[in-house]
Amino acid sequence: MMSGHDDDEADLPGHPDEHIAPVPRISVQAYCETDKTLAAITAAGQDRRLAKAHLTAKDGGLAAAIEAYETMPTPNVIVIESDGTRDILEGLDDLAGVCDPGTRVVVIGNPNDTAPYRELVRRGVNDYVVGPVETIDVVRSICSLFSASEAIITGRVIAVVGAKGGVGSSTVAHNVAWTIARDLSLDSVVIDLDLAFGTASLDYNQDPVQGIANAVLSQDRPDTALMERLLAKCTDHLSLLAAPATLDRVYDFGAEAFDAVFDTLRMTTPCIVLDVPHQWSAWTRRALVSADDILIVAEPDLANLRNTKNMLNVLKAARPNDRPPLYCINQVGMHKRAEIEVKAFAKTMESQPIAVIPFDSKLFSMAANNGQMIAEISKSHRITETFQDIANRLAGRGEVRKPKRSLLGPLLKKLKARTSRRESAPHRKAS
Repeated sequence: MMSGHDDDEADLPGHPDEHIAPVPRISVQAYCETDKTLAAITAAGQDRRLAKAHLTAKDGGLAAAIEAYETMPTPNVIVIESDGTRDILEGLDDLAGVCDPGTRVVVIGNPNDTAPYRELVRRGVNDYVVGPVETIDVVRSICSLFSASEAIITGRVIAVVGAKGGVGSSTVAHNVAWTIARDLSLDSVVIDLDLAFGTASLDYNQDPVQGIANAVLSQDRPDTALMERLLAKCTDHLSLLAAPATLDRVYDFGAEAFDAVFDTLRMTTPCIVLDVPHQWSAWTRRALVSADDILIVAEPDLANLRNTKNMLNVLKAARPNDRPPLYCINQVGMHKRAEIEVKAFAKTMESQPIAVIPFDSKLFSMAANNGQMIAEISKSHRITETFQDIANRLAGRGEVRKPKRSLLGPLLKKLKARTSRRESAPHRKAS
């Protein structure tokens, strides 16, 4: 696969359609010619998608790599920068003489390189990136070596969390996951991470005897077979890893407690939706930072405004090479409640919400009490359309749709008003 810099916005890290899957536990060694590339590769080692990789970067380019591997084994991946001063094909031939079988090679080339790409491939180069490179270019190149060729850990993880307790983040997560599974026909799994008070089993009208607790508390590392046994089937394309919702124990976990569960499901499931409880602990922070997309659900009040801003700032800083976290505003228009206007909320966030969900107590309470999704209660309701828009965005199917203004709107409005006046005229005359 040949990489490079082009103007296609789908290649930008902020574009919703780009999905870069993380790598398994591998070793990566880079040999650079320039300080800029050395800095980019060092920064890539801090990216969440390379969290399991042991990455080192050194100066010296091809010559240093050849000298080093004459006396030591090669890693899983070698990244070589060419500054264009040496025949790159000759250098790769020398590298091949000291390179162990199975090692993958990424070349960061120079615009002055004249070697045809097919000749690089013949010499075992797995990816070629035209320099100068940014951090995201390095991340994309290394990750593509594994996700494209071996389909390792390719599932997309979406984390949904509330800016405050009781804002309806679980309801949003469950409806969005159901919509992704039904409307996009993507095999999806919802993981209810609120082990003590989770509501996913109630919302989907399920009563599983096993779930996420069995996986995370298992003495053995969870494998695909175990996960298949623990999943409850909700629809043809949607499964649930339910929370026990019992208080017979305290659910305290370390930061990496759920890593094995997420990694195992990534290998078999295209879309995983995490229903993250409103708490700030080592494992909830890790779950959010490690996700491919984050959706913060907030209500239009001051506490939610503050918490959403804080969460956006922290998560942006922890994920510098990722798309920014998204947020939506829920329960807007509650009767007799003073609210912060959406426009003012967005100004503070310095970004627009991907959705504004109106308050409808009858619709949501009916769905919750029946164990149904909003679309099952009212297929044509505007909130159903809102969940479809959110699902498309989070699943990488494009931006949220914006309502279109019809050119005939004003004319139709006038005609409707005129018709109403004509219909009421006989009644006024009769009176």
